[in-house]
Amino acid sequence: MDIDFGLSKVIGDRSFHRKPEVITILAGAFIKGLNEAGMAAVGKHFPGHGGVVADSHLEIPVDSRSEQTIRDNDLLPFEALAKQLAGVMPAHVIYDQVDPKPAGFSSYWLREVLRKELKFDGVIFSDDLTMEGASAVGGFEERTKQALDAGCDMVLVCNDRQGALVVLEYLQKNPHEGVSSRLLGLKGQASLTPDSESKSRGWQRRIEIINALNLK
Repeated sequence: MDIDFGLSKVIGDRSFHRKPEVITILAGAFIKGLNEAGMAAVGKHFPGHGGVVADSHLEIPVDSRSEQTIRDNDLLPFEALAKQLAGVMPAHVIYDQVDPKPAGFSSYWLREVLRKELKFDGVIFSDDLTMEGASAVGGFEERTKQALDAGCDMVLVCNDRQGALVVLEYLQKNPHEGVSSRLLGLKGQASLTPDSESKSRGWQRRIEIINALNLK
């Protein structure tokens, strides 16, 4: 759901479009398709990763645009689709005109804007805590604590066994509660199978549309 401003290579073709109104339409259709197939949808990277050049996997990106500029652009798809998303993942980006912490560790972005203003009641996932963008707040224990304190329901630790063990040990000593009801929204809802879906009229109609485009 990030906007492709032509700045970020890590976003680039991962974005649906360069205009927020088009992203809203396309992302909305994608969410609907996922839901019809029994899958939950998670939107990222809240409130928008497209306004920075730096790759948050490797650096600590800082977006110095005003909060109003972000609200008038990047935030629009999230605002429009918040009620349709089962999950949201915030960006490891510091919006320094708003908060000195990356969005995933910011109670302002997560509790005030996402929860209260946008009325989002699904699951908030942290982005991968092994990414360099997360290092802005300290080591794995501190990243976990600050992400959960800010409003994340779940934290992700990818491709780092030692980091995952540190986080698990921390959570055993400091259990995080109160998210079970939101997690229910992530369960598959449909009884479709690949076979039954491929025989449905909706599937056949989509194939007809794609074939009519004569893509090569």
